[in-house]
Amino acid sequence: MPSIANVAAQALQRRIIDGEFPAGSALPSQRELAEQLSISRASLREAISTLEALGLVRSQPSKGVFVTAGKQPDPAHLPRGTASMTPQALFEFRAVLEPAWTALAARRIDATGRERLEAIQRGMEDALKVCDLVMASDWDLQFHLCLAELSGNAGLASVAAQFRDQIGHSLRLPFSNPSGIWEPADEHRHIIDAILAGDAPAAEAAMRAHLSAAARRAGINFPAL
Repeated sequence: MPSIANVAAQALQRRIIDGEFPAGSALPSQRELAEQLSISRASLREAISTLEALGLVRSQPSKGVFVTAGKQPDPAHLPRGTASMTPQALFEFRAVLEPAWTALAARRIDATGRERLEAIQRGMEDALKVCDLVMASDWDLQFHLCLAELSGNAGLASVAAQFRDQIGHSLRLPFSNPSGIWEPADEHRHIIDAILAGDAPAAEAAMRAHLSAAARRAGINFPAL
């Protein structure tokens, strides 16, 4: 079930797409938006952070939040998730862990796991068909967390859960590139195919390729993995 912040982000996304908030315009104040959406300011700030990572808005200190019409943001100026982890460091962190848990998932996948992966893939593709980037990025996060769970390794699953918010933020960054919004779903399909075939090396390689491509889409200087 989507969080309150995600529901709010979807509502604001729709108002931007519908032209209520055109490119270059400022959003209403946080107090006004929170009242309109009947949510707390904390949830609103989280929703705005999501839209900012997706490239739909940009916060300007002491000025407000402005619609950017999907222009790709500078990752260095976005929320970092943790005080010490830049977006590039987060991609490096993920590159160490995710190929490993993806390979384990390929070795240990069962029928229930197969159904979960296919359901998540359908959800992401359905969201992309209607250009709902908020839900597409949420399904994206579910995919990566699901793979950690399917690894069968409690330690890896715990690390993934602990860094859920940070991983989610890094997953939103590539969606800010309008020309490549379908690429994550296509890359997920390659990963799923390798997992369903029980091919651990291919699944690991597909995840490495996915992370490298995602970093490039986000404008992050990241070496090929």
